[in-house]
Amino acid sequence: MKSISELDKKYDLELDKVVKKVKSSKAKLVLLQFPDGLKPYATAVVDFLESKTNAEFMIWLGDCFGACDTPTGIDDLDIDLVVQFGHNSLQPNI
Repeated sequence: MKSISELDKKYDLELDKVVKKVKSSKAKLVLLQFPDGLKPYATAVVDFLESKTNAEFMIWLGDCFGACDTPTGIDDLDIDLVVQFGHNSLQPNI
């Protein structure tokens, strides 16, 4: 299993912002979506977020090819918040 410390060395997923959003929205069930390259870290991310919030987290195991690739068929799951992680910054460096 991959760890949060390994993840932090490679990527900045801004997990503190995720914690703030979960708390501010009072989300009880959160779906996390990862691209394939980040999926090995998914359980470590869930463990971290569960330790900081009162929410439950689900990991989307389907494909994720970018910001427009949102999960389908989840309407009956009563999900309060979807968080999608990516490898790259959406802000270009100029």
